[in-house]
Amino acid sequence: MNIDKSFSLNLNLKGELKMFSKPLIMGILNITEDSFYKESCVFGPQQMLETAGKMLDEGADILDFGAQSTRPNSMPISQEEELERVLPMIELVVKSFPHTIISIDTYYSKVAEECIKAGVHIVNDISAGNMDKHILDIAAKYQTPYIAMHMQGTPQTMQSNPQYNDICKEVTQYLQTKSEQAINKGIKDVIVDFGFGFGKTIEHNYELLRNVGAMKQVLQKPVLIGVSRKSMLWKMLKSSPQEVLPATSALHLFALQQGADILRVHDVREAIQVRILWTEYLNTLNLSRY
Repeated sequence: MNIDKSFSLNLNLKGELKMFSKPLIMGILNITEDSFYKESCVFGPQQMLETAGKMLDEGADILDFGAQSTRPNSMPISQEEELERVLPMIELVVKSFPHTIISIDTYYSKVAEECIKAGVHIVNDISAGNMDKHILDIAAKYQTPYIAMHMQGTPQTMQSNPQYNDICKEVTQYLQTKSEQAINKGIKDVIVDFGFGFGKTIEHNYELLRNVGAMKQVLQKPVLIGVSRKSMLWKMLKSSPQEVLPATSALHLFALQQGADILRVHDVREAIQVRILWTEYLNTLNLSRY
């Protein structure tokens, strides 16, 4: 058996350099009633502490807080309402688990800034700056890694007959442009997210997933994969978000094989199991004797 220690991810978290030797697991915390997977919704301080603590105990590297749903046809909320929902929860987790790496899932610059001041380390923007261009300035000002996601349209329109001539080429070009914009603003660490389910058909999603490795090679950026319990799974399997955890784990393993750097997940324990199998066994086997 040959040990492959080639994985390396370095992130500048508000001036502190963190070096990681294995893919990261990002646990999802939804502070909203309007999520496609209701079990990911967290209500009240006590449930937040319990859920965040459980994810950290199970091995989560990052906690990703979101206070508004961006599922297809969801309705947007104001930045004031989003901030009112999410800021107290972030302050609570920072106080209770002070060494936790926290991400804020928002496209509002004001929400991003206030949350960074409260202890957030990473900005996760589904719009890649399209909905609020000032969010790039905020990420640059506080030296936070910035996750730029591809989305065709908006959450209200994105699943209305999405079309591409060449989805892999178009998503790659879009993320190249967005990465350059972020870097030109002074952001040191840009992470790309192909936006599974955001303006894509099921076929589009799987075409992207099959080509993660090739697209990453072109982009030369860390890649976040967010496929956990999404409709690309449960619609294919004629099931529901509640019933596709095994299928989610299968795609997580495939994503790691393709070079994923971060898995954004609802189920931390199961994702950690997949990562252990990949990093300690499947990615280290010497098959030459066969």
